Amino acid sequence: MADNTLAHRAQHPTVTEAVHLPPTAAPKNHGHTIAAWTTTWVVVAGALFAALSMVFAQVALVWTGLGVCLLGLVLGKVLQVLGYGQGGAATLARQKARGGH
Repeated sequence: MADNTLAHRAQHPTVTEAVHLPPTAAPKNHGHTIAAWTTTWVVVAGALFAALSMVFAQVALVWTGLGVCLLGLVLGKVLQVLGYGQGGAATLARQKARGGH
């Protein structure tokens, strides 16, 4: 059985591991980008449209709402590739123009 007394712990301190942090800190905008907001609002609108269509039993419109959700995801990815996402050129230029926020 291991000696777990206070005297033993004082004589044999626990060695902790060094913390390895990433080389740089993450961007400070926490996803407040044009790509993120566009994706969020288009998907929310599509989901709301699909939900209301389901309540009113309009099957074709449910699929249309789900299609809008899918379109929002594709649109968000396209905006990210164009530089409007986290760390993109357009986002960095916009942050610089606003004073870093």
